Amino acid sequence: MTYSKPARRTSRRIRIRKIRAASLLVVVAAIAAALGHRLLAPSSSTVSSSSTAASLTDVPRRGRGGLGEAVPSTVWPPSGQAAFVRAGQSRIHAGPNQHAAPIASVAKVMTAYLVLRDHPLQPGQDGPAITLTDADVADTDRRRRQEESVVSIAAGEQLTELQALQALLLPSANNIAAVLARWDAGSESRFVARMNAAARSLGMVHTRYTDPSGYDDATVSSAADQVRIVDRAMRLPVFASVVATPDAALPVAGAVHNTNTLLGRDGFVGVKTGSTAAAGGCFAFRAIRWIDGKRTTITGVVLGQPGPDRIAAGLAAADAMVDRIAGDRSVPDRAQRTPPLGATSRSPRPRLPPLPTRPPPGGRKP
Repeated sequence: MTYSKPARRTSRRIRIRKIRAASLLVVVAAIAAALGHRLLAPSSSTVSSSSTAASLTDVPRRGRGGLGEAVPSTVWPPSGQAAFVRAGQSRIHAGPNQHAAPIASVAKVMTAYLVLRDHPLQPGQDGPAITLTDADVADTDRRRRQEESVVSIAAGEQLTELQALQALLLPSANNIAAVLARWDAGSESRFVARMNAAARSLGMVHTRYTDPSGYDDATVSSAADQVRIVDRAMRLPVFASVVATPDAALPVAGAVHNTNTLLGRDGFVGVKTGSTAAAGGCFAFRAIRWIDGKRTTITGVVLGQPGPDRIAAGLAAADAMVDRIAGDRSVPDRAQRTPPLGATSRSPRPRLPPLPTRPPPGGRKP
């Protein structure tokens, strides 16, 4: 009896201590969970060299530029959509109106990227030969009747991998896009599946490929998404060399010319034009400028540019956009990449038409 009261007090103390210890564990667990979430969450300022989607981060148009300056709204074309990234930075600066839209032949950047990923070439290599068939000729004739962009071919003709990439990326040959797709994956459908898998791995959330050439208007993407694949493709030296080439010679088609008439002007070193009635004028580009004494590489994409000459409209929009990004402090890089041996030069092109200050009445022209 004399020890019953102390026993009850001792039991109460033990229960209180257990409650306090449990409460402390709950608090510690909550803090640990919060810290873990912060550590695992991706940071928009982190530069990643991995091949995952984390290597580039989309930033809204109010984000700050790579030189510590805000990107003003006047940088963006008045029509369509656009995005850009500066080399060495993880942030894609995306203008307004980002949405899935037809991208025309800009889709061929992904096609060339996958071919070079699956069949790598080193500078100076031509790669394996691709023998063209009667079926390829029939497909070319069909596309020509539809007024698609094609190069002439013949049954039994052999194109090296490099020549096929030149036909794909310079004159923008849809028939060679199909040839490369079948050569790489066995069929166009399997190749398209690979295109979409690559897009997912790069975090291209607004992108869906339905064909290897971009002629199909159901092949859609956003400007910010396309910056991701353009930036990745330009890391491949052979791709960068091909898109920097003004002209090439093919066995049957003969001389072919790059549709990018900005090449070699104002610091532009590539990449790919595109145009259809649905897509408008499109241009994926890279330009190198000296800004405040620093060599600065700008990789960007413009989509949906209106005008009677859609390719010229896309080129003009990109040219003006780079000027506005760089400002008055820049000059073109005079030591930019030179075309490979064997490439010919052409006479200077006439100045591109001025960029319109507002969309034409009634919206885009076809």
